[in-house]
Amino acid sequence: MSEQHKGIHWLVGFAAFVIIIAALKEASQIVVPFMLAVFIAIICAPAMSSLRRRNLPTWLSILVVVFVILVGISSIAVLVGASLDNFSNELPTYKKRFGEEVSNLIQVINQLGLHISYDQVKGYVDPSALMQMVANALRGLGSALTNLVLVVMIVIFILFEAVELPKKLSLAFSDTSKSMGKFDSFIQSVNRYLVIKTLLSMLTGVLITFFMWVLGVDFPILWGVCAFLLNFVPNIGSIIAAVPAVLLAFVQLGSLSAGLVAGVFLIVNLIVGNVIEPRYMGRGLGLSTLVVFLSLLLWGWVFGPVGMLLSIPLTIIMKLAFEANPKMHWLAVMIDSKVDSDTKD
Repeated sequence: MSEQHKGIHWLVGFAAFVIIIAALKEASQIVVPFMLAVFIAIICAPAMSSLRRRNLPTWLSILVVVFVILVGISSIAVLVGASLDNFSNELPTYKKRFGEEVSNLIQVINQLGLHISYDQVKGYVDPSALMQMVANALRGLGSALTNLVLVVMIVIFILFEAVELPKKLSLAFSDTSKSMGKFDSFIQSVNRYLVIKTLLSMLTGVLITFFMWVLGVDFPILWGVCAFLLNFVPNIGSIIAAVPAVLLAFVQLGSLSAGLVAGVFLIVNLIVGNVIEPRYMGRGLGLSTLVVFLSLLLWGWVFGPVGMLLSIPLTIIMKLAFEANPKMHWLAVMIDSKVDSDTKD
């Protein structure tokens, strides 16, 4: 009987999960701005707390933080929007140049004794389709900034509410010392992860922008923004960010420059991801490659490009929540990238 109840329990849980996912997809126009606002508010909370510790009023601290947010996001939106317009205008030229570079590359391969025709390659790799895919992906990236006013308003209300939340919880529940301790620990872990990840992603974006500018690749700021956003996606994010930049370098500057661009992405991500990040973040927040891929598919299907960008931070937060709850710790172990023997009970 207990096994039957357990099976029913899992079945009901799975059905509830499916219903929740379907509801989130239907309400994506409301949920996506709210999710963006929550992540921005979590990232900005330490800065606001620091200003309040310097005896600034709450309203002034929030005003300063929101002003920085507005300036930063507006600047990125203007730069990305201008780059997208220029990229779209240059797209026919890039398509033509792509075909020419592929033809030259095929001639070199044929001289080495491997006989390949351009028509054969075009049957598998269509230059027009590839370049159009890059344009569509970048335009989808720009659409994430369209709800700027709504996102900022939600951030303001979340920051105001975060100041009074501990007092409300202590008044609402009689014995909250133990639960509040776990809640504070969870919030601190989430804060630490998002702040450090954001700073390291900014470092990645700045380095990619600088090296793209040095190599003479068009729209270096655009590729830096892509590297910044996709750095939140472990394992495959750097590869996704590198593909359009390498493709453009191949079209614009030739095969050698494309190889240099690929090398730049590889070196920057190796240094930031394998040297700097473990030093400040630790190795305890990794996700298995399968979980990363499934998270991208699921949240990308539910929320579109923004869901893909937020999928991994959201999964990391879920993992931290699982680790904080002894009954759910097994789920944290299952989605981890590796299992250490000293984590076993």
